[in-house]
Parts: sequence; structure tokens; C-alpha cells
Amino acid sequence: MSEAPGRTESERTLLAGLAREVRRLRKQAGLTRGALCERTAVSERFLAEIEAGRANPSLLVLHELARALSAPLPALLGTLDEAGHHRVIALLGLRGAGKSSVGKKLAHALRRPFVELDARVAKASGLTLAEIFELHGERFYREREREALLAVLREAEKGPLVLATGGGVVSSEETYDLLRSRAHTVWLQATPQEHWRRVIAQGDTRPMAKNAKSYQQLCQILAELERLYLRAELTVTTTGKTVAAIGRELAERFAFLRG
Repeated sequence: MSEAPGRTESERTLLAGLAREVRRLRKQAGLTRGALCERTAVSERFLAEIEAGRANPSLLVLHELARALSAPLPALLGTLDEAGHHRVIALLGLRGAGKSSVGKKLAHALRRPFVELDARVAKASGLTLAEIFELHGERFYREREREALLAVLREAEKGPLVLATGGGVVSSEETYDLLRSRAHTVWLQATPQEHWRRVIAQGDTRPMAKNAKSYQQLCQILAELERLYLRAELTVTTTGKTVAAIGRELAERFAFLRG
């Protein structure tokens, strides 16, 4: 994508965020560019420029696009701060990656709230995660997970926060696309051996309990999801690092969200 001359980095970031949201909302509505343009006075050429992050549409154009997409106007800008930065830092990785411990350290350093997505799913459902999977299955869980994520993103419109996601959030294309378009995504990468050591230290091998080949299963899951985790904005290797060190590393990178 070519960049318009004379624009600052924050302006380019803001326009790129707008482009992602317009594309996402249009595809979510099942509309082609031509179909969306038929609902507005926006030309298909100008819409293409908006979706490429090159155009700087007026407020009236944004209002018309939001109306045609049945979305509130602020939704076009996503969870962005005044400089065009996303307000959510989402930590990704399998169980044992350190999402909760690192997330708490990071949130404390940035003086921002810390949220665990799985805890939100459990609270909204009135069930433990194990009960959700046992009674309703994974599809039900993924639907509740996406609803919980949307609620968290709405919260972020009031102020930045740090989010620890579930290990399999990346397996739902729709939810992962939403997350990557509305948050800074960080994969906390570790070796299978390190994941397993941490899970054992926590005294819980879920979701692999009662499975004699649980370590091999962990390795298989990690191998299957790795290509998806690699789509995150940032990858941080955690093996051999302390929680405090990882927290400091991320706090320095996302210092612009400090409260």
C-alpha cells in the first residue's frame, strides 16, 4: 500500500485502522464494494481508496458508511486512542504460555485493567469452562467467547486494557480476525517442554487430564496452532525469561498506553 506524502505516522495508523474496520464490517455484512456503494453516495473507486488506507474521508462520508453498514460511527475507528493506537493488548498462547501472570504484570506497569477472557465466558454462562465443553461443546463455547470479546472491546472504548485470551481463540477465524483488527496481539511463545513444565507446576493438566498421551497431544496442538499464532502483531519468546522481565519488555513497547 502506498503512503500519502506528508502524513504523520499517527495519521497513517489511524487511516489504516479505519481501512481494516470498513473492510471487516463490509465482509461481516456480506457486501461487495459495489453493493455497499449502491447503498451510499460513495463511489467504488473512493471506497477502494478508503479500504486501502489512502483516502481521508469526511465525517459525512463516514456517517453514510456507518449507516449503510448498520454500525455506530465510532465502530469504524475501532478501539483506537487519540494517536490511532489500539487500546487493547491481547496476549495469545496455549495454557502455560504465561498469559495471566505476564498480563497482570503488564497491566500493573501500564496502570491499566487486566481482563481474562475465559473468566468472562464462565461468568456470563454461569458454568465452568469444563462444564461448558462437557454440556454444550466447543461450538457453543466459541460463540460465547466471541460475545465476551465484543463486550471487552466495548469496554476498551472507555480506556485501554490488557487481555489474556483463551489458548484456542485463534482457531475461530471470525473471532481471531476481529481480535487482530481491534487489538495489539502478542503471542507469548514457548517450547512444548516449557508449556508442559508450567502446566504441571500449576497442578492442572486441563484440557488434557485423564489422557495418558497428554504431552504428545500438547505438542500436536501447539504445532497445529503455531501458524495462526504467527499471524499476531508481535511474537515474544518467553522460554528462559522471568515473568517480570517479559512484563518489562512489553511495558516498554506499549508505553504509549500507560495510564
